[in-house]
Amino acid sequence: MSDAYRYIDPDFSYTDPDTGLLRNLLDITDPETLLFVESSVVTKRLQELYENPIKIKGVDSLFQIHKHLFQDIYIWAGKKRTVEISKDGKQFFPTSHFDNAFRYIDQLIAEFRKIPKDNKKLICEKLAEILDTVNYLHPFRDGNGRAQRELSRLLALEKGLSLNLNPADNKSVYERYMQGTIESDVKTLTALIFELIDTNDKAN
Repeated sequence: MSDAYRYIDPDFSYTDPDTGLLRNLLDITDPETLLFVESSVVTKRLQELYENPIKIKGVDSLFQIHKHLFQDIYIWAGKKRTVEISKDGKQFFPTSHFDNAFRYIDQLIAEFRKIPKDNKKLICEKLAEILDTVNYLHPFRDGNGRAQRELSRLLALEKGLSLNLNPADNKSVYERYMQGTIESDVKTLTALIFELIDTNDKAN
């Protein structure tokens, strides 16, 4: 699958025009170094959310998650993007209509809350719908996948379930996740979540 993202950003709002890299708080100019440092700090911040999970209140919590994960590396952590993004010729949700999308996601999360904890099928279906919608929204300049996977995990946790959409060394899960999100294939996402989701004795 292609990773051919395109960004309409003539003013270089997010990238350095000389290096092409995302502007970052550490002034890193080498791509491999930025990748390593970003991965390291985000992994640490993810662990903090595992130890002290936040309660999802709505779409605002997605922005809270993103800010927590990327606060050490990007000044725009937790802020909605101001540029348009497309991948493989398909544009993600236009920034001009973000407010409508935010209200819709809040509605989906409210519907998720009403699902009984023992109805695993409905839980997985609604999680897949939320994931697909948030992915199409793609509200951040970068880090959307990590933020939306953490949102899914925290929502599952509130139902007493564990969900890891990015298990280590599992290429099959990654490929199905990417297929489901890129192609907006809710059935694939539902089946994948149903396969991965499990009871969590530590869940609230």
